Amino acid sequence: MTIRPIGVIHTPFTEPKGTPIQPSAAEGAEGWIVLDDKYLSALRDLDGFDRVWLVYWFHCAGDVRLEVTPFLDDVTHGLFATRAPCRPNPVGMSCVRLLGIKRNILRIADVDMLDGTPLLDIKPYAPRFDNYPVKRCGWLDRAKNGSHLADERFKE
Repeated sequence: MTIRPIGVIHTPFTEPKGTPIQPSAAEGAEGWIVLDDKYLSALRDLDGFDRVWLVYWFHCAGDVRLEVTPFLDDVTHGLFATRAPCRPNPVGMSCVRLLGIKRNILRIADVDMLDGTPLLDIKPYAPRFDNYPVKRCGWLDRAKNGSHLADERFKE
């Protein structure tokens, strides 16, 4: 299996400390993507979307940890029940606002990744496909810390 970056994400965040943990906590933080020129035609019609999913490589992630204590809790959970970056394949995803496209530069907002992050893919956010009502959110429903993120705003 071969994965090649299609571009680089640039943000104001140069180290993990102080970087927002999710796009919902990064409101207003702006960045840009420099896409490789060979993918220019792939951007056609993307400017009609308010939000896009960015799939990227956690290039500064630490060693793989199968159990972690996430920032919203003081209890250890299995890695796959969290969004921690210390994964066997450190692939991240974020739904960011698309502010504009000029040639191979995409202006984005609500960024929660480090500057220099390798971009693997871009997909349009489509509420009819990406927004599922849920009744439960596992340990997040009981999280002791950050309860403001585990409330009814994230359920329908």
